[in-house]
Amino acid sequence: MPKYFFHVRRNDVFEEDVEGIDLATPEQAREEAIAAAREIVAERICAGRSADGDVFEIMTEDGKLVSIVPFYSVLS
Repeated sequence: MPKYFFHVRRNDVFEEDVEGIDLATPEQAREEAIAAAREIVAERICAGRSADGDVFEIMTEDGKLVSIVPFYSVLS
């Protein structure tokens, strides 16, 4: 099963996911990123903080970019 990494880009800061997660397809990786982004955004809203500008950059083990999920896109 392929491993996907959910790196976070927050404006000019890049946070690398060094563990990754095993998922069957890129579509499952995107769904996982959307769910995680919703949780993060909800926590930040409750804490009075913003998630503007944050994105997940989903990459494969070989460094191929699979998808970008902006946190603000999960609000609708």
